[in-house]
Amino acid sequence: MTNVALVSGASGFIGPSLCRRLKVAGWHVRAIMRRPMPGPWDASVLVDLGREPVPLKTLADVDCVFHLAGKAHALAQGSGADEEYRLANCQSTLDLLAASRAQGVRGFVYFSSVKAIGKGDGPGSNPGFEPACLSPYGRSKRAAEDAVLASGAVPHPVVLRPSLVYGPNPKGYLELLIRAVRAGWFPPLPDLGNARSMVHRDDLVEAALRCTLDPRARGQTYVVTDGTPYSTRQIYEFILASLGRRVPGWTLPPGLLRVAALGGDALGRMRGRRFVFDSAVLDKLIGSALYDGGQICRELGFAPYRHLGESMAEIVASTRPVV
Repeated sequence: MTNVALVSGASGFIGPSLCRRLKVAGWHVRAIMRRPMPGPWDASVLVDLGREPVPLKTLADVDCVFHLAGKAHALAQGSGADEEYRLANCQSTLDLLAASRAQGVRGFVYFSSVKAIGKGDGPGSNPGFEPACLSPYGRSKRAAEDAVLASGAVPHPVVLRPSLVYGPNPKGYLELLIRAVRAGWFPPLPDLGNARSMVHRDDLVEAALRCTLDPRARGQTYVVTDGTPYSTRQIYEFILASLGRRVPGWTLPPGLLRVAALGGDALGRMRGRRFVFDSAVLDKLIGSALYDGGQICRELGFAPYRHLGESMAEIVASTRPVV
């Protein structure tokens, strides 16, 4: 008998890859999305999760829910960020869990984020780390995680905490970095020893399938990385190599960046809105976001096979230049 998967957020950055992989594995794929869109799924349902009720028939005969939908992390947090994140990330999860319980769904794999455990400044950042303060996004993801694991709605709940996800047509941090380097806006920073955990989209998809099928994953929370930390300087050089450009023979003193960031902070206060470059942006560039993804490898035999350096040419080729 064919397994049936329900994938929320199927049309997003990760969703199509997950749906394709599920179909290769023989699953019937039902997608939830806000707007109609063709893709690698067998059927689709239009629901604005978190704001509209989930029709119970959407979960009929479903064996496992893969919950990807939600509001992504943004560097700038507006005054209404808490409520926006609550609806998109937490309420959507509660609604799907309630519908899953009503229809007797067995599995629920929730795609959370490492932001649910804080900033990640070193190797001690792991699923047991309890930060004193989380961002609005992190709080909403953590609340959703707690609901998945503690609600008892399904017998096989699993939480995945991906680090920064990379792959063709990137979003967020990596997309901005590639565009800046390509346009010549990004200065040649020295290697400051920062470290950022990342994971290829295809590896994350494989981790999700492994958790779905392995009873040892029941009730577990797994950080997912590719096992290799990358500095901003390394990422910069990967991008240059993919563009066929040489690495400059000079580097920009970090002190100048800090002065510029402080100036951006001051301009933001004067204008009442953030400047394009400030201390928060600088921290994103030169700070660390390092997490330990070893648990899923030890317990489930997960072995990531993609590396950022080897994948960068494909990623850069898929990123549209600034016009």
